[in-house]
Amino acid sequence: MAIDLYGAIALVAGGASGIGAAAPAAGRPRCPVAVADVDERDAGVAAAIGGRFAAATLREQADNEAAVAAVVAAFGGLDVAFLNAGGSTHEVFFGVNAALPALRARGRGALVFTSSLAGLTAVPGDPVYAATKHAVIGLARALGPALAADDIAVNTLCPGFADTAINEAVRHLISAARIPLMTADEVADALLAVLASDRTGEAWYVQPGRPAEPFAFRNVPGPRAPDGSRIGGVPGMP
Repeated sequence: MAIDLYGAIALVAGGASGIGAAAPAAGRPRCPVAVADVDERDAGVAAAIGGRFAAATLREQADNEAAVAAVVAAFGGLDVAFLNAGGSTHEVFFGVNAALPALRARGRGALVFTSSLAGLTAVPGDPVYAATKHAVIGLARALGPALAADDIAVNTLCPGFADTAINEAVRHLISAARIPLMTADEVADALLAVLASDRTGEAWYVQPGRPAEPFAFRNVPGPRAPDGSRIGGVPGMP
């Protein structure tokens, strides 16, 4: 399911700043890129790479559908949707619902969601944030196998601490823990690695000094008979 970016058409939702702003530049000049975000003043991100900008809050289904329609109208289709907007799970759901018809129309494609390392571990200091990121990962892990027959890959990026505005409030804590901050460009490079792979339904962690790769989840323990032998055939349960 690897995506050849040369000539592919990409939409970056939430592409006006941080990781989202680095992603369009990483994809150029290989593919036409459209950027969707809430602030029209950030249209310069798209203009700088010769792409298109769609003003949208992306918090409603209609906004996501309008952004996808704008991409299809401008470039003739859609091959990649990088859903990087906001931190709410419903924004990812809306993005998936909007992008899927366009991806299916091309016969193949890729969906990539931005989650976080907080989606792979417990975060007692911010349980709601962690729950949201876990939900995004769960969605990708379920949709990956479900959409494999359509030749549509679904993966999640799970970056650690990056030098972006979202981490400004905890920058002093990150520094005290001697954790290096990644650049947004490093995370964007990991996105390209995901798109170049043949994997789907994976949560790719991104950490300084390590190559981006899928997180190795343990399978859920399966049922056993009274004598300890295996019974049943539930996929993913050993």
